[in-house]
Amino acid sequence: MATKVEEEFVDKNFDGQDISGEEYESCVFTRCSFIGSDISESKINKCSFEECNFDQSRMNAAIAVSSSFANCTFTHAYLFLAQFTQCRLIGASFANADMTGISILGGDWSWSNLRYQNLAELDLQGIKLIESDLYGSDLTKANLRDSDLTKADFSTAKLIETDLRGAKLNGALLQTANLKGARMDTSQAIYFAQSHGIIVE
Repeated sequence: MATKVEEEFVDKNFDGQDISGEEYESCVFTRCSFIGSDISESKINKCSFEECNFDQSRMNAAIAVSSSFANCTFTHAYLFLAQFTQCRLIGASFANADMTGISILGGDWSWSNLRYQNLAELDLQGIKLIESDLYGSDLTKANLRDSDLTKADFSTAKLIETDLRGAKLNGALLQTANLKGARMDTSQAIYFAQSHGIIVE
């Protein structure tokens, strides 16, 4: 198992490589490509990935802690049982990615593309999803307490029995979301009613 510490990679091509099980500590990756690579069970701690391509990569059971994946793409990537703890995935795209069993603990996922993703029953308490695209996603029974969902798009999403208490919902698109059994606090319920044209007196 190789360990890389404080190394910097710019425009490096890792396409199709088997780097599973490797450890990365405080490394910086800029515009690198990991298309079709195997990153399974790797440990990524305090690393920065900027505009990197993880399309069709395998990140099964990979563990990322306090790392940034800004403007990275994960199209058709496999993230089975991957763990992201306090990571920044601002502007990341997960189009058609397999996120089965993923674990997301906190962090900032603002402006990310999570359309049609299955995020049911995940503990997303305190996460930032500002202006993220969650169109058609499944958040059934997910915990979104105290999260920032400002201007997030939940159009046609399933928020069935989702816990939204304490979450910031300013400008969030919830009009066509399925909110059956969702839990809200009083101020949220008033905002939701007003967004549907109901006059609250």
